[in-house]
Amino acid sequence: MNSDAATQDGLKRGLTARHIRFIALGSAIGTGLFYGSAEAIKRAGPSVLLAYLIGGIAVYLVLRALGEMAVRNPVSGSFSEYANKHLGPLAGFMTGWTYTFEMVIVCLADVTAFGLYMQFWFPDVPRWIWVLAVVFFIGAINLLSVKVFGELEFWFTLVKITAIIAMIAGGIAIIVFGFGVHDTDAGISHLWSDGGFFATGFGGFVACFAIVMFAFGGTEIIGITAGEAEDPAQTIRKAVNTVPVRIILFYICTLAVIMAIIPWQTINSDNSPFVQIFENLGLGTAASILNIVVITAALSAINSDVFGAGRMMFGMSHAGQAPQVMKRVSANGVPWMTVVIMTGALLVGVLLNYLIPDQVFLVIASLATFATIFVWIMILLSQFRSRAQMSADETAALKFPVPLWPYGQIFAIVFLAFVIVLLGVIADTRVALLVGAGWLVLLTGAYYKWVKPAVSAADRSGA
Repeated sequence: MNSDAATQDGLKRGLTARHIRFIALGSAIGTGLFYGSAEAIKRAGPSVLLAYLIGGIAVYLVLRALGEMAVRNPVSGSFSEYANKHLGPLAGFMTGWTYTFEMVIVCLADVTAFGLYMQFWFPDVPRWIWVLAVVFFIGAINLLSVKVFGELEFWFTLVKITAIIAMIAGGIAIIVFGFGVHDTDAGISHLWSDGGFFATGFGGFVACFAIVMFAFGGTEIIGITAGEAEDPAQTIRKAVNTVPVRIILFYICTLAVIMAIIPWQTINSDNSPFVQIFENLGLGTAASILNIVVITAALSAINSDVFGAGRMMFGMSHAGQAPQVMKRVSANGVPWMTVVIMTGALLVGVLLNYLIPDQVFLVIASLATFATIFVWIMILLSQFRSRAQMSADETAALKFPVPLWPYGQIFAIVFLAFVIVLLGVIADTRVALLVGAGWLVLLTGAYYKWVKPAVSAADRSGA
């Protein structure tokens, strides 16, 4: 197929299997791992490894549910369209706009992290200046063709993967051979000797899920790419099936090495734990190199966030659930108005980093967790309803059916609902549940005020 072939809605199928595989990889390797993991480690100690494993299993089940629907029906609106079809127009409206809200919030976290990383080299430059610069840079990149976006994500992700594998190998060398170690007693015993595996108690282990699940936010972009994939059936399947390996290698192995090299109590949220390792060991050059890597990770995440939110708004505009101005497509096949809207929304991040630089990341991460989990639950419910409505022949014809049906989906729904309750129980994240509930109420009001009457009027005129 011609990589520049246009879809019916004006987008171009410019994303190859290589692009989507690396977009899928990169979506789960971002600020949540490179920066947010410090907060998770602080809350749970070594038991954070088990939390990432449990959370990762739930996310894999979500992505398999999304994969089943995306392979069967690849559309630009993705899971918003699936919720609209299987759960009703209100559910589709709430899912699409909550995902957009999620991407804006996650992107705010990513631009905040970018500002923090730049302070490693330029501690006297106000963080908001770096945030402003990166917002306009990524906005300009996303106005180019989708093929440019895919290529950029490929190289960003390649840098991240190479760095993580090198860090794991270097960390193992430090542990086994003592390379670069002065007075630091590195060893895997740090995972259980400093207060035990559950060093902060079961309460600390449970509390870390609010941050852990934030780390996996954005993985659902796999479904968004289906509308611009050259061969959705193959590329989506391969991308989703790499998730278990990613979770084990990029989260569990990486954080195990980090906590084996330095005691988990010494890890703080002032910088990336990846950089802190080599700073603590006196390896200044390595710390600078790793800072370049985490900056690349932040740029990659921001790039994906802007892409995902823009494509979702574009798809919703075609469903009559977003302003029609969002339908506008450039000659390159890019919905340029949605990129402009996302860039404008991210300027809020500049303001927040100017007003509350110390509290901004935790507040934003908890808000993103609520939005992310709501979207995941809607994906699971959409797939559940979709499968329940299928005939035996339709089920047998599925090219990418979910595993463990229906028990895996039930487990994932219950677990994600538990995490939402957890946000309200923990004082630091309670604001996320309150703001999230308020957001859903506003969406419901907006739907019945503007969207439903417009759809009803269109139906009457069509009749």
